[in-house]
Order: sequence, then C-alpha cells, then structure tokens
Amino acid sequence: MLNVTAVLSFVLATTFSPGPNNISSASIGVLHGYKKTLKYMTGIVTGFFLVMLLCSWISMTLLDAYPALETVLRFLGAGYILWLAYHTLRANYTFSEDNRQLLGFTNGLVLQILNPKAIIYGLTLYSTLLAPATKNTAYQVLSALLLAVVGFCSVSTWALFGSLIRAQLKQPKTRQTVNLILALVLVYTAVELTGLL
Repeated sequence: MLNVTAVLSFVLATTFSPGPNNISSASIGVLHGYKKTLKYMTGIVTGFFLVMLLCSWISMTLLDAYPALETVLRFLGAGYILWLAYHTLRANYTFSEDNRQLLGFTNGLVLQILNPKAIIYGLTLYSTLLAPATKNTAYQVLSALLLAVVGFCSVSTWALFGSLIRAQLKQPKTRQTVNLILALVLVYTAVELTGLL
C-alpha cells in the first residue's frame, strides 16, 4: 500500500535539496535570467522524465523476478536516504560564476541522464515507496510525469530565486537551518521506509 506522507516527504525534500540540477539552474538564473534558463530546465525535466520511466521499469522487472528483494531494497533505500540527509546537512551551495556553456536543452538533458543522484533517487523511489505504481504502465508514466512536474517546480524555484537564495545561503545560520530541516525530513522518510515507525 502506498504511504502518501512518506512519498511526499521523500520527493519534496530530495527534489528541492541542492544537487546538480538545482545548483546549476540557480547559477544560470542568477547570471542569465529565468527566460534564458528555460531551455536548459526543459532539457533537465525531459531527461528526468525519461530516467524515472527507466527506473520504474527496472524496479518492476527486479521485483517481479525477485519479490524478496523488496525488503532488501527498502533498507538499501533507507541507507541511501540517510546518506542524502548527511550530505544535505553539509551542503554549502557553491555557485559557479560562468555557466554559459550549460545554456540549452541538450545540455540539460545530458546532465540529467548522467546525474547519479537522479538515477539512485528513481531506483530507490520505484523499488520501495512507489513499488505499487510499477505494476501498471499507465501508473509508471503518470508517476514519472508527476515527478517531472515536481522537478520542474524545483529547478524553476532555484532559477527564479537564485539571487535571493545565493545571498541568503551564504549566511551560515540560514544555510544550517535550511540544511537541518531538509535533512530531518529525509531522516523521517528513511525511518518510515524501513517500517520502524
């Protein structure tokens, strides 16, 4: 059965936490403006959608062939989420000053397809929290589409408010508070995933 609270906690905390997509979108947004960042973000979202579809298919294949793997994958997924929480807690939000070479749909698409955070995120999500969605092709497509929409909201937020985020997150106290909140949400998700709550 789908635990909506755990899914939402994991998806929102992970998607909005710092990573290659968010940091690069914020940096490009700061340097070139939101409008010039749109093609790049569209590439990211398209790549993310494709990666999520692939992850749902791989998870379905694995779980159908080896149903006992679900428990193992839950604990591996919880371990990965705790690792993410640790790195989120330590994130420093460094922005590159020149990202002109990143502008464009293709660069966003390629970055996403080669993004290990997205691939591990998708495999963790579909083999554990969204395992029921892998049983039906329509659910696979719909869930990947919804995750891509959340991803677009995330990169858009980082791009739109890049200047503000950049200035605020240079303040150690603000950075530590944001990091702590995101890390705690991830820890909650990891514990929930193992069924220990």
